[in-house]
Amino acid sequence: MVFEPGWRWSNDVKPIAGTTSCEAPHFQYHVSGRLGILMDDGTEIVAGLGDITSLPSGHDAWVIGDEPAITID
Repeated sequence: MVFEPGWRWSNDVKPIAGTTSCEAPHFQYHVSGRLGILMDDGTEIVAGLGDITSLPSGHDAWVIGDEPAITID
């Protein structure tokens, strides 16, 4: 998946999905860039190069900085 700078789930997908937050679980390897991730329970993480994340349903995410965030999901 390639997320361009300025992308945010709650701005770009939420209106289409019609849900409060992302309901799709993800298991991701982060190839480049950085993603901010906010879980519905308030937990916030930043994932970047080489990180592996396992996200249950119920989160928002956004690109941090000027570099595309690339993940293998």
